[in-house]
Amino acid sequence: MLDGYKRKYNIHNGVGYVYEFENGYGASVVSHDVSYGGDRGLYEIAVLDSKGDLCYSTPITDDVVGYAGKTTVYETLDRIKSLKVVETT
Repeated sequence: MLDGYKRKYNIHNGVGYVYEFENGYGASVVSHDVSYGGDRGLYEIAVLDSKGDLCYSTPITDDVVGYAGKTTVYETLDRIKSLKVVETT
């Protein structure tokens, strides 16, 4: 189980977590039947923009980070928290 999330939900026989950060970014962390690594008990991480949509234009990744253990999840969350503040319009 992961800590520090804003919302937890069930999805595809697994679990998902949503994180929101002060810089306007967020993260979706999932582990389920069809996520990258879910069948191994690992996590898939996606960066979210300020509207909660998937964001593919950060230095973190241009896709998702798959096959992530807890250490990688927390390291990636720290990297997302450290991104330059999202400009809102």
